[in-house]
This record gives sequence, C-alpha cells and structure tokens, in this order.
Amino acid sequence: MTDCRRPLRVISSVAPIRIADLGGWTDTWFAKFGRVLNIAVYPVAQVQMRVFARGADRPPLTIFAENYGERYTLDSVGGTYDRHPLLEAAVDFMGLPADLSLEIDIFSEAPAGASTGTSAAVSVALIGALDVLSPGRLTPHEVAQAAHRIETERLHQQCGVQDQLASAFGGINYIDIVHYPHAIVSPVRLPEPVAWELESRLSLVFLGQSHSSSKVHEQVIADLEDAGPDAEKLRPLRRTPVRARDALYAGDFVALGRAMIENTEAQEALHPALVSPKHAAVIDVARRFAALGWKVNGAGGDGGSVTILGSPQSAANREMLRAIAAEVPGTQSIPIHLSAQGLRVWDSPTATDSPAKRDDAPDVTRWANPLYPSWT
Repeated sequence: MTDCRRPLRVISSVAPIRIADLGGWTDTWFAKFGRVLNIAVYPVAQVQMRVFARGADRPPLTIFAENYGERYTLDSVGGTYDRHPLLEAAVDFMGLPADLSLEIDIFSEAPAGASTGTSAAVSVALIGALDVLSPGRLTPHEVAQAAHRIETERLHQQCGVQDQLASAFGGINYIDIVHYPHAIVSPVRLPEPVAWELESRLSLVFLGQSHSSSKVHEQVIADLEDAGPDAEKLRPLRRTPVRARDALYAGDFVALGRAMIENTEAQEALHPALVSPKHAAVIDVARRFAALGWKVNGAGGDGGSVTILGSPQSAANREMLRAIAAEVPGTQSIPIHLSAQGLRVWDSPTATDSPAKRDDAPDVTRWANPLYPSWT
C-alpha cells in the first residue's frame, strides 16, 4: 500500500535567463518577422516538484512561490488564475494528474522585473518539470512554444518569442522569426577563448526597480501596428542581430559593442522614454570607463536593467561597476555567467531512495528518464 506521506518522486528543473537581446521588438505579432540575437546566462529559475499519490488528506496542488514568501493550495486549476497567474496557468496548460498530488517550489535567483526574461525562464522550468509526468517528451522548441502560448493565449499578455527560446535552448542564439510565432534557432558556437573573454567582459546592472508594461509600450505597439511590419523604425532592429552574430564569430568585441549601442539607439528611436534617465545614467558611467557597448535589456522603459560590454581591462570594468553603484542610486550588479545549456530536468533523490531500484515503485516511474541529458 502506497504511503501518501512520502513523495513518489522529486523532479528538479532549471532554466536560464537572457541578456543583450539585440533585435527585440521584431519577435512580436505586430512586427510579423524579424531577427534576434540573445545570450542565455546564469542566474537561473529553479523548480522542485514533489510528486505524491493522491490522498484525501493532501490537496491536489501546493505552490510555494519562494521569492514572494507565499505558499498556498489549490483543489483545481483553470478558468481564473488568482494568486500567481503564470504558475497556475502553466499547471493548467500541462494538466494536473488525477491520481497525483504535486508540491511545487519555484525560485528565481534573478530579480523580478529585470527585463531579462525571468518569467519565461520560470515558465520553461515549470513546463519541463510537469512534462516528466506525461508520456513522451517535449523538445526544447515545443517547451518554448508552450511557454509562449501560456502567456499569450491563457494570460492574454503582449509577448515576443525570444525569451522562451533562450531559456529552453541556452547558449548564444541567432533567432530568425520567419513568420510570428514561428522561428528558427541557430546556436552561435564560439571557440572557448572567445566565449571566456566575452563572459569576462559582460556585466548586468539592475536598476533596482521592476520593469512593468506601461502606456509608453502601448503607444509604441499601437504606432508599429499602424505602420505595419515594414515600418522604417524596425529596420535597424533587424540589422543589429546580424552584425552582432558576425562580430561574435569574428571575435570582434569592438564590432559587437557597436551593434549593442546601435540597437539601444534604435530602441530609443521607437520612443525616447524606452531609454529612461536611469538607463542613461548607467550608460554615461560605462562610456566614461571606455566600455565597448551597452544594451538596455528587453523592451526598455522604467526599471529593468542594462547589459554592458566592458573594456579589455578587467580592473577598469570592476571600477566601473563600483562607480555605477555609487553614482546611480539603487542600482546593483548581478553576477552572470554564460549558460551553455538551456532547460535541464532530472530526478532528485527522495528520502526513501536506496541504491537499488524500489520494487514497489508506481507506474509513474516508467517515465523516469530526464527530459534532457544531465544538465539553469
């Protein structure tokens, strides 16, 4: 007889965030086609899911949103998503098994609202964990599609396709949006010394306040929708990912920095408020310390973050980050590392695990292989 107090399985998953999203705004429904180059990095979104046999004394679903300090239970999901809509919509989309109870812990090391695709990383990690309870396996592209559909169809939010793809695939990706939402992902694979040098020069500066959609974004979307996919303002945003890709393959950090700056200027051309005074203050300090480039992450606007490509001098780059913290109140540097891998899912040990496979393991273990080979 199964002891419903003990988990049948503990499933863990992680997915990276993304920075330096050159070409953002062209991966949207109103742009219809475009190109993006982005870089997947640590810190990651983390999910741990304990799977129990369904019992009268255990609710079907318990969610612990650790960053918010909230733990709550649900008897069902669907229709209205009240407490944490993204989490509840993901469970609803993937399905809550009738014979199982789930306890799901979600944590993000990246601050919310940093404009680095954190919500997409959370969604991708959660979908990956839930997928283990179903026959078959979703590919990284299918996981990204599911995460995108949850935000656009279930939650009715404005959402491009690049964030979910970055979290699912990891690495540096050149993404060709052939016709929204359909995209082709081409990994940009660099020689190790080039990747190490890139990692050593990249910095992520959080402005200290969450980015949120605003009337500015609504105005930009309305303007671009009226202008159509061939809008003049979108053309430089489609060019910069190509230039950044070619610069990376050439190991040309000066050209990469120019592409980042050109992209930020193209964002500002969509609407001046997309590069806020606080973004500008961070960029001014970076320029003073001879940084090669900077990219206002995400759609821009109030809050969020800036990716900086520093100079060849590591000591100067560290001094630059100290100067930013001192001169631009509320900002903080978020340590980042390149994430060569995207979504990773695996079975964690349970309290009852033994070296040998348990004879009384339930049928659910026939899907015990990880979603992807050992892997945010």
